[in-house]
This record gives sequence, C-alpha cells and structure tokens, in this order.
Amino acid sequence: MQVVILVLVLLALIFGPQLWAQYTFRRYAVNLSRIPGTGGELARHLLDSFELPDVAVEKTDKGGDHYDPESRTVRLSPENYDQNSLTAVAVAAHEVGHAIQHRNKEAKLALRHRLVKIAQTTQQIGAGAMFLLPVVMAVTRVPASGLVMGAIGLGSMAMATLVHLVTLPVEFDASFGKALPILKAGQYIQPGDEAAVHSVLRAAALTYVAAAVTAVLNLLYYLRLAGRRRR
Repeated sequence: MQVVILVLVLLALIFGPQLWAQYTFRRYAVNLSRIPGTGGELARHLLDSFELPDVAVEKTDKGGDHYDPESRTVRLSPENYDQNSLTAVAVAAHEVGHAIQHRNKEAKLALRHRLVKIAQTTQQIGAGAMFLLPVVMAVTRVPASGLVMGAIGLGSMAMATLVHLVTLPVEFDASFGKALPILKAGQYIQPGDEAAVHSVLRAAALTYVAAAVTAVLNLLYYLRLAGRRRR
C-alpha cells in the first residue's frame, strides 16, 4: 500500500504541475477588450521602454515561448503573440524579464547559460557512454570499464540536475521580480486582473519546480542503484 501511495505522489508531482499550468493558461487565454494590445505588441513596447530596441520579437511554435540570449530574441507562441489575453500578457512580460536580466548581465542568467552549454555536451557524452556500456564490458571483460562508463552517465545526469536547480531563481525572478512589478507599475493590467496574472506566472513557475524535483529524485535513484551494484 505504501508503494502505491508513493507512486501516486510521484506521478502527481511529475504530471500535476504541468496539467495545472495547461489548465491555468487555457483559463486565462480569453481575448479581453480591456487589454489594449496583443502579447507580441506588449513585448515590443516593454523592450522599447527598457531601451532594448535591438531585441527582436518573433512568433514561434506552439508552447515554444522563450528568450534566446544568443540571438537576443523574445519568441512567443502564436496564441501569446497574437492574442490580447491575460495569459499572453503574463507570458510576454515574463520573456521580456529574461531580456532585462540579460541586459543587466545578471549572474544567475549568465551561470545558467554557461551550464546549459556544458550540460548539452555532457549529455551527449553520457548518452554515448550508456549506449556503449554493454559493448565495452563485453569486449574488455573488465568490471572497472563499466564503472567508468557508469560514472560518466551519472556525471551527465548530475549536470542536467544542476541546470534545473539553477533555472529556478532565474525563472522566479523573471516572473515575480520583473514581469509582475512591471505590469503593475505600468498599469498594463487592471487591479482586478492582478490575481489572474499572478496565477498564470505561479503555474508556470511550478512546472520548473516539478522538473527540478524530478531531476533530483531521478539522480538519487541512479546513485542509489550504483551504490548497490558496488556492494
């Protein structure tokens, strides 16, 4: 019974925040006449207001909202780029928040960017190591070779987990340290809409928390498994 409860808790932890975020986004994705512009127009306006005219605003694939520090581009999904909904406003302001972090050369964003590049390389190495592990052990028949390859794989997972953890303060600051204060101070949203915008940003933040927790649990599981094999 305890195992069943644990599995249910883990499933809720992994999938619950994502489902909640999707529900919240849809709930507030209704076009409102009291919002004067689309998410794309708001992003452009905010970037210009913060003296970031060289940062572009582009439409991207559904669910692909992000800020690209390499090309200095805010990319919004069609529903957020074209609609004048509270979800569009919240997401657009959040991505502009990342552009402001970049302009301010904030250490946490720079650290995440560097770690992402390292993680991409280590993941490729780790994937190759895990793929070659059975072959190497079969050819060499040396147990130590398996340990080395396994360590490489665990190192790759550890780096990916670190990226998830470093991402948390970056995302929370973009939402609650940048986007929400900007929207309030500039009166881009009415007082009655502040709770809804906060809900959208909070739902998005929870998905990052869930991803980080899942990564940590996954890493701990494989570390424990590796520890058992060494005994």
